Amino acid sequence: MSTSYKSLLAQREALEKQIQEARDLERGQAVENIKETMRIYDISVAELTGKKTRKYTKRPVPPKYRDPSSGKTWTGRGKPPVWIAGKNRDQFLIVH
Repeated sequence: MSTSYKSLLAQREALEKQIQEARDLERGQAVENIKETMRIYDISVAELTGKKTRKYTKRPVPPKYRDPSSGKTWTGRGKPPVWIAGKNRDQFLIVH
């Protein structure tokens, strides 16, 4: 066993190249198989990644308060606007 160091390195490099080529070929085939299976069973990428899609659209929240002087409205969510901050909110309540 008198193989030189340089010879072994060259063999390793050749093997690594063969490994990469085989991996690329098999990976491409695997991707095609996965795509075909997904098509057959109608599987989405979202199902595989676990990301759920909304089946409904989020409706806007109707305004709950109205400024009588400017007509501006506020849903009651988030930071209160200047015109209602620190005041009794009952006087601005929109009655439906």
